[in-house]
Amino acid sequence: MTASTAVLTPVELRDAWSLLLPAERLEGFRLLERADADEFFLELSAADQAQLLESMPAAERRLWMRVLPPDDAADLIQTVEEADRRAELLALLDEVARHEVSALLVYAEDVAGGLMSTRFARLRPEMTVEEAVRYLRRQAQEQLETIYNAYVVDTGQRLVGVVSFRDLFRAPGDRALSDVMERDVISVPEDLDEEGVARIIAQHNLQAVPVVDREGRIKGIVTVDDIIDVVRNAATEDIQKVGGMEALGTPYLGTGLPAMVKKRAGWLSALFIGEMLTASAMGHFEEEIAKAVVLALFVPLIISSGGNSGGQATTLVIRAMALGEVGLKDWWRVIRREAMAGLALGALLAVIGFVRIAVWEGLFHTYGPHYLLIATTVSISLVGVVLWGTIAGSMLPFLIRRLGFDPASASAPFVATLVDVSGLIIYFTVAAVVLRGALL
Repeated sequence: MTASTAVLTPVELRDAWSLLLPAERLEGFRLLERADADEFFLELSAADQAQLLESMPAAERRLWMRVLPPDDAADLIQTVEEADRRAELLALLDEVARHEVSALLVYAEDVAGGLMSTRFARLRPEMTVEEAVRYLRRQAQEQLETIYNAYVVDTGQRLVGVVSFRDLFRAPGDRALSDVMERDVISVPEDLDEEGVARIIAQHNLQAVPVVDREGRIKGIVTVDDIIDVVRNAATEDIQKVGGMEALGTPYLGTGLPAMVKKRAGWLSALFIGEMLTASAMGHFEEEIAKAVVLALFVPLIISSGGNSGGQATTLVIRAMALGEVGLKDWWRVIRREAMAGLALGALLAVIGFVRIAVWEGLFHTYGPHYLLIATTVSISLVGVVLWGTIAGSMLPFLIRRLGFDPASASAPFVATLVDVSGLIIYFTVAAVVLRGALL
């Protein structure tokens, strides 16, 4: 089969996409069947769509730009930094679409107005059901964003009700729409951030939510498929931050090496400097370590337990904040829960640590005649360190949010570094008390 007649499947192209250069992506895209190409193009991220268009001739670019719904076209244009290129892409649209996209570009891309589609079904309350159905059939030919609901507006375009297509088709044809519609409409303001929109859609299990301005006029709708992308991107960003780095903002394989190093170097350097304090703390207790070298054996055990418990607490609180389950006002409830959890978890690890030391002494005579005191020191220290790590890890996201930053910045590695130093202080303080007169 020659290259000119070869046909590529969307699955094959999708699997190879991240490894291809722009020219190779265009070549592969042109090998798709037209129906497959339409679907494939619409499934690409806005950044990939923009890159693909950039590699096309002007006439071909116009064709694919007009395939996009207005909200997707706005997303694509917002990924382009240069004002001239933005204007060129906008000019490729027909007059109606250009007006719709221009209205969407007024909004920031991470608020409800920037996410919404302006193509939705709208009706007037004085219509009969039969009139509404006929009118919706005409609107459906204009590529409505969703056909689940129609929104009822007054003469000033203020949202007064919503009616599902199911209820509409079940109602008698001569019945007034105002008698069929649901008046208690869940809506979101046009400046609500994307995570807030996602939370409302999830809480009420909606297929779409109308976006209104301050006067209650409907401006568009945000559909659940738009929110899926938002949730996925937000979760990716939070996971990367919790891992102890800046969010990449681009696919992993699509991030250049210099950008990758830059995103990771800052936090890694800060954590390294923080860990230097651990060495300083070890030096402060050098005399105790010299008298009882066996204490040094348990340093990694102690500090890692505190870091792990703190990392767990941080992750749980950050996720609860992201889901709207926990707010700043709930800090006292959280600290009480985490204090009890820290005590229970610390006690569990203390028992495991005590048994381990006792068993090893019985089998290998590793720790000497004062092994019970050593086991007691380790056990008490584990309770204190895990309790402190849990409390510190749960409160750090609250502190960061109170300062106006993203709680996800309270990464697990950052919490572990914070707890390491304090864990050493707790450990050697307990050792000084329990082992005084024996090993110290």
